[in-house]
Amino acid sequence: MSSTDYNYDEQGQFFPYFILTITSLVTIPVTISLLRPSKELENTATRIDSDYKPEHVDLIDGQRKKQRRRERRLKRFLVSVGGWVVIAWMVYLMMVTARTVPKIWDPYGVLGVSRSATEKQIKSHYRKLALTDHPDKRQEDLSRNITIESINDHWVEITKAFKALTDEEIRNNFLQYGHPDGKQSFSIGIALPKWIVSEGHGKYVLLMYALMLGVLLPYFVGKWWYGTQRVTRDKILVASAGNLFREYDNDLGDGGVVGVLSSGEEFHEILKGNKADYGTSKIEQRVLVEGETTPIKAGLSEKDIKKLKELDEGPRRKALGLLWAYLGRIELDDVVLNDEKYEVAPIALQLNEAFTSIALAYGNTKAVLSAYHTSQNLIQALAPNASPLEQLPYITAVIARGIEGEGSRTHMSIQDFMRIPADQRKQRAVAPGLLTETEYKSAVAIAKQLPFLQVEKTFFKVVGERFVTPSSLVQFVIKARIIPPGSVNVPDVNESDLEDIDAAEGDVDAITGRKDDKAGQKPIQPPLAHAPYFARDRSPRWHVYLADSKQGKIAVPPFTFSTFDKPLLDESGKPTFNVQTFKMQFGAPPQAGRYTFVMHLICDSYVGMDTKMEVTLVVEEASKAEVMEEEDEISEPDEDTIAGQMRSLKSGGTSAAAKPKKRRQDEESSDGSDTEGDVDSESETDTDTDTDEE
Repeated sequence: MSSTDYNYDEQGQFFPYFILTITSLVTIPVTISLLRPSKELENTATRIDSDYKPEHVDLIDGQRKKQRRRERRLKRFLVSVGGWVVIAWMVYLMMVTARTVPKIWDPYGVLGVSRSATEKQIKSHYRKLALTDHPDKRQEDLSRNITIESINDHWVEITKAFKALTDEEIRNNFLQYGHPDGKQSFSIGIALPKWIVSEGHGKYVLLMYALMLGVLLPYFVGKWWYGTQRVTRDKILVASAGNLFREYDNDLGDGGVVGVLSSGEEFHEILKGNKADYGTSKIEQRVLVEGETTPIKAGLSEKDIKKLKELDEGPRRKALGLLWAYLGRIELDDVVLNDEKYEVAPIALQLNEAFTSIALAYGNTKAVLSAYHTSQNLIQALAPNASPLEQLPYITAVIARGIEGEGSRTHMSIQDFMRIPADQRKQRAVAPGLLTETEYKSAVAIAKQLPFLQVEKTFFKVVGERFVTPSSLVQFVIKARIIPPGSVNVPDVNESDLEDIDAAEGDVDAITGRKDDKAGQKPIQPPLAHAPYFARDRSPRWHVYLADSKQGKIAVPPFTFSTFDKPLLDESGKPTFNVQTFKMQFGAPPQAGRYTFVMHLICDSYVGMDTKMEVTLVVEEASKAEVMEEEDEISEPDEDTIAGQMRSLKSGGTSAAAKPKKRRQDEESSDGSDTEGDVDSESETDTDTDTDEE
């Protein structure tokens, strides 16, 4: 019966291998994650060329540096360096430690015969050894370190080897178990030097294992698990998500969303202890002061003021006051309060993204629009209903009112401002109390770099089909160009760029939308948003969705994009005005008819650069579409055949192919399709569009 035998790494020759393996399992993945380049858009995009420095730029930069310190991979760097040091040390020990190779018992080697020797040869060689190595024949020779014990042991080994090769039972033991005595005890090697568990060190080893398994492992696993359960997919606290959900209302306006965002538990973490109440009254006094162009300088409505005053004293009330101070660009005359003002904005933006997801789940158009507008306001530090011109350097609410005109009832967008002839524009902006010559040039330079996405064409289509039929998979295609405000010599759109070519007939992946046409190509990123007051880098994102204006509901959920498939700038840095293509898919209505939607194209980083337009989806009856396709498939006789020549003679020499082609064109015009060219290679279903840019 076998037993188990434990032995230790006496010479420490296997200990480095054990430590090397364990350390590599941790160090290599950590190093890969450390060296892998970040895929976040904010870390790879270019910046708009600007030398504008807003007030308190030192506080804003300080908040950005604080965030970078939080995002730094310092812990991973230290783990990686420490791991590679340990690995290098273990490799060194492996190289300098003399390895003891255990000797495997070999009966052929003991007898000194070859493995091909026969039993007769083995017996003959054994008899010869008996004449020389038998204890009765050999003499003790201490000078050569040959003792009676060594002679006897040597002869026992020879006898054992002889029997292993000649005795049937012993031979079977050797063949099965590798030893003439049969199955041996099971030996387990422990890759730890014996001195660690001997000489009184055993209690320390037990203490180490208890610390690792009983304290450290549960702590790190618990911390990881609690962290995953504490944060939602939108990277906000679960408690904050619950607060946003409870305070959601379909009729929330832009200011109402700001009030909801103040319920985030994240504000409690940055406004702990004395910070929760410090300066709250001062903030509210400054926020509620009368404005020069608005009733309240910070842009609060009566409903927003009521919301602020109804809150209990504490972190939430202060956070809401700070948010309104940030949106109104209110000077608080306190370094700590101004610093907190810039700190709460990025947190509010993160919460707003979660609130947008909640609003989309309810599908109410007004709430979703308010959430997107709040994102614009937070990034640009603008109060609700503020002038879009305030996004440009040096332009304040007073200067914007002066440029727009005292009697103006609506705000002027940056695009409208840049469409004004240069001389008139300068005359409006450069004046005492408004902009200086230098400030005006800086504002115009920034405006000419902003990425305004101008829609050139929209249409619905079904890939591989000429018509949209009930319940088919529809693509809504948008053709648009990035045209910075104030661009001159903008070329006309090439009509071929407005077409959408269908995939080859056998390309199933492309037809079903699973094929990425940009595979292997590096996407083109727009520059980071020009947001000098926002203490984070932000890459602009565009959201497209279709809404039912009658019901006030979202018909097709948003499609979001942040990169383009064609270059935005040429090598000299000038706009290319390339036509970009964006597509969103959804299921067509189950009944035929004309369905009018309102398309919203919204940029989350700039105010006043949204596009709103009506689009009409024409769904044809499946039977009607089949009849039209069958008529188009009827082929006319070729003119070079006998039948074709006879037909030509009867028609007075008129080409037979011309008439059906003319008839097809008439049919296409009568059914409202704007499809041009070969319908087999492209398909565009008609949309009626009325544009109203906001």
